[in-house]
Amino acid sequence: MFRKPPERRNSLEIIAEILRLARKGARKTRIVYGANLNFKMLEEYLARLESKGLVSCPENNGGLITTTEKGREFLRQFRELSRQLEESLDIA
Repeated sequence: MFRKPPERRNSLEIIAEILRLARKGARKTRIVYGANLNFKMLEEYLARLESKGLVSCPENNGGLITTTEKGREFLRQFRELSRQLEESLDIA
């Protein structure tokens, strides 16, 4: 009868989604729609991610945002830890 509201994502889940979408290069609009963010939030996340070396946002490549090697490693470790937590807590 009543639907349970979707759970809110935490910052790590949002960061992982941004990194996933930008693996092969993506423009801001694609990431906004894919990660279900607004442009203001995306700008805040991109500034943090770029300062930590997880994404590259050069101005001269047509606005293409790409996940760096460090970002790919972060994403791999995040997925592995999430998988282990789900298995150990039986929350799949």
